[in-house]
Amino acid sequence: MTWLTWRQHRAEMYALGLLVAAIGAFLLAVGLQMHSLFPGGAGQCTGIDLTEACSTAIRRLNDEHGYASKMLNLFSLVPFLIGAFFGAPLVARELEAGTWQFAWTQSVPRMRWLAVKLGALGFATALLAGVFSAVITWYRQPMDVLDGRFGADAFDLEGLAPAGYALFAFAAATAAGAVLRRSLPALAVALGAFLAVRVLVAGWLRPNYQDTQRLVELVAVGDPADVGNPRMSTGNHLDWTIASGYTDSAGRPLSLYDSAAMYSAAEKEGVKFSAYLHERGVQQWVEFQPAERFWTFQLVETTIFAGLAAALLALVVWRFRRRVF
Repeated sequence: MTWLTWRQHRAEMYALGLLVAAIGAFLLAVGLQMHSLFPGGAGQCTGIDLTEACSTAIRRLNDEHGYASKMLNLFSLVPFLIGAFFGAPLVARELEAGTWQFAWTQSVPRMRWLAVKLGALGFATALLAGVFSAVITWYRQPMDVLDGRFGADAFDLEGLAPAGYALFAFAAATAAGAVLRRSLPALAVALGAFLAVRVLVAGWLRPNYQDTQRLVELVAVGDPADVGNPRMSTGNHLDWTIASGYTDSAGRPLSLYDSAAMYSAAEKEGVKFSAYLHERGVQQWVEFQPAERFWTFQLVETTIFAGLAAALLALVVWRFRRRVF
């Protein structure tokens, strides 16, 4: 069965292996240039008082490698490609070609056939996604130190999460193939499910994996206050800011309209906006997730996607047991 699995799926393994290798080679070439901007490590260029060398390095990082976020956003579908291109033909190809009647009536029972294929291809999926994540993590290291790891271009591509995404795509494509009996429709359905779940988890669940922390303080005269939201620091530039705003002296939230009205009043009086807020006891607040929760959030998100993958594969096993084909 191991030899048969390799023979049937070696084209996908070669193609996906080359894809990850090509991404790795490209990021290695570009990443070496970026890492060379910080000979002593990017950690020496954090804080308020920066040396001239650090200021130059950060400026060059933004100017010469500012395209990184957009480029990495293109890679957000790589975990899907890894998982779905293994999963879609796993069952669907046998059903499309009609070879299931031969493959599943030989000396190898159909449940063993399924177990070996799911195990081997699932392992290959997790392995390739892990290599991909490791390459991205190395490449982004200076940016992670300077900007944090909670941004979508970092969190979605680093750590454990890509393996979870890839396993979910693998399971979704396998289940869709078992139901639809066609590889290409299975890929389309799996892509829709992958994008929908990713958007739901990132936009709704992820900010609430743990209760946010909240800081509240009186607006100081010299604070860089904005009309929409205060530019309030959490004390750690790597923290993930979830929301921010203003409250009046009694603790009631101020709307954007209230803030805009106060800004207009401050301009009429000829005083700075922050001074106007300070005189009226206005407070600024920020809700955030601390940077040290990154790995906890990674573990939670990976568990969610791995759990969904397990549920979908259980559906495939159920169909095999019932022979609903």
